[in-house]
Amino acid sequence: MSAERLLGRTGLLVSPIGLGLAALGRPGYINVGHGDDLGVHRDRASMERGAHAVLDAAYDAGVRYFDAARSYGLAEAFLASWLAARSLAAGSAVVASKWGYTYTGGWRVDAPTHEVKDHSVSVFTRQLHESRELLGDHLAVYQIHSATMESGVLDDAAVIDALAEARSTGLRIGLSVSGPRQSEAIWRALDIRRDGEPLFETVQATWNLLERSAEGALSAASTAGVGVIIKEALANGRLARIDRDEGRPRFRPLIDLANDLAVEMDQLALACALAQSWASVVLSGATTVPQLRSNLRAREIVLAEDVVQRLADLRLDAATYWRERSELPWN
Repeated sequence: MSAERLLGRTGLLVSPIGLGLAALGRPGYINVGHGDDLGVHRDRASMERGAHAVLDAAYDAGVRYFDAARSYGLAEAFLASWLAARSLAAGSAVVASKWGYTYTGGWRVDAPTHEVKDHSVSVFTRQLHESRELLGDHLAVYQIHSATMESGVLDDAAVIDALAEARSTGLRIGLSVSGPRQSEAIWRALDIRRDGEPLFETVQATWNLLERSAEGALSAASTAGVGVIIKEALANGRLARIDRDEGRPRFRPLIDLANDLAVEMDQLALACALAQSWASVVLSGATTVPQLRSNLRAREIVLAEDVVQRLADLRLDAATYWRERSELPWN
């Protein structure tokens, strides 16, 4: 089991690798191969059993950070039923969730719209109540889901006031960011204060070997005492499901280094994320127990200092990365 560390100034202890439930709470998601991972059994009961199996394997292997969202289908409900089944007391693990998107997929992979974004204060109030109804005292961190400069949520005084009020009840307030302007959103969030104190205690951002544009802002956030959570470290599976013999030329440095180190691509990519000094938690987005177990082996990999630099040619400009991500099909 890897040593736990503090999540910024929250005072919460977390494991180096956490588990994100985006692929576990609904039958469709954009991760490469998600449909094959789930197979034909996508009814609620089957998916709940599958989620519980992954959660059990994670907890038994020392994972102590679990990340859900209101829009992840039934992820919060599955997490809540697992916490109850394990009879875990509040504080046994750090449970985080997010608000700002509503799931509209209707349990269909081919839904015309899977989720709807709304960062209004009314949605925050409703979804916080829904999350607390399910997760109760286990809920420790509540994050704006995909805060962007374009959404205006970071300049909405009513929302900021509501977040500050929630913080006064003991809830840690964070945000997740996405898109090519991740860094701008992080810098803006670092400036927001209420009652003389910084509002946000955590930030969750995409960082992987293809998309590294937020590094500077994330380093500054960590220095300021904000807990940094890395999501999409495998680029929605693009850094894990690569044919070693026929992989696209741009992935050749990753393939060659993984071969040299005798590790899997997912393990190497996650180890590179874990090596970032400013990162508190790196999320696994595993759909199955074997995937999770492979991901967790990243904790055992000790990388030379120059490894991430040796893989610098994998890096894309942010606009290209996010355009390619937007083209991933729900499956």
